[in-house]
Amino acid sequence: MPAPLKVALVGIGKIAVDQHVPAINASDDWELAATVSRHGTVDGVPSFTDFDTMLAERPDIPVISLCLPPVPRYRYAQAALMAGRHVMLEKPPGATLSEVHALDALATEKALTLYATWHSREATAVDAARTWLSDKTITRCHITWREDVRKWHPGQDWVFEPGGMGVFDPGINALSILTAILPMPVHLTAATLEFPANRDTPIAAQLTFSDNVSAEFDWRQTGPQTWDIEVETDKGPMALRMGGNRLELGGTHLTGQDSIMGEYPALYARMAELVTTGARDVDLAPMVHVADAMTLGRRITVDPFHF
Repeated sequence: MPAPLKVALVGIGKIAVDQHVPAINASDDWELAATVSRHGTVDGVPSFTDFDTMLAERPDIPVISLCLPPVPRYRYAQAALMAGRHVMLEKPPGATLSEVHALDALATEKALTLYATWHSREATAVDAARTWLSDKTITRCHITWREDVRKWHPGQDWVFEPGGMGVFDPGINALSILTAILPMPVHLTAATLEFPANRDTPIAAQLTFSDNVSAEFDWRQTGPQTWDIEVETDKGPMALRMGGNRLELGGTHLTGQDSIMGEYPALYARMAELVTTGARDVDLAPMVHVADAMTLGRRITVDPFHF
């Protein structure tokens, strides 16, 4: 068995602790060799507070996994690629499409792996849904994605700052599934975006796409969370629930489970494959829909939001 790939995890926040660290530790492909964070650490793992210092002192680490918020991520990814390291990007892959295109061009020039991850595509029932839909005619599709921002981003004001994407931070997960399972491409035709009076990004959104596809995202839901994609076809209805982890056909559960814990192990398995084969994976289709929504969206001001 080949030696595990060493990876440095940058940005030790909630998503890193809950998902990235367990996925790395459970894999024979990976060794968590260092972390970089202003405040967070992982027990037993060498830690740095400065990224450039880590790059200089740890040339033995070939892979960088970036779990930072979108706005600062470009500088770190660029520095890593310039230092000859392969880079794995948490979703969304950047604050803008243009900066991710620039990173892709740099990775191509340096012959390095760049992986723009979409963890919801690795949900357990997504592949089965794609296969079932592949020969169907879709007559309607609707996404309902409602969750509690206080639960998933407690006190993290950056999600409501420019570049934080607001409700599109979770909504892009739904769009990543949509662009993976539909047998035809769709494009946005209209959007309504609800901005809290004291915030710079939306807390809710309603989207209309071509081919009778629609979506509603809301970050104000308490209690049980809702992550559903319901599709009507010429062969009957299909639904993905639990963020793509449960598949229903005709209202009957067919496959999947009520858990999201398999998504990040699949991402790291894919990254190991990409590094080993010298490939890149930078699909920006979900982010294109978000950019279109920001362009086409009609803005409505709603009540202020406070954590």
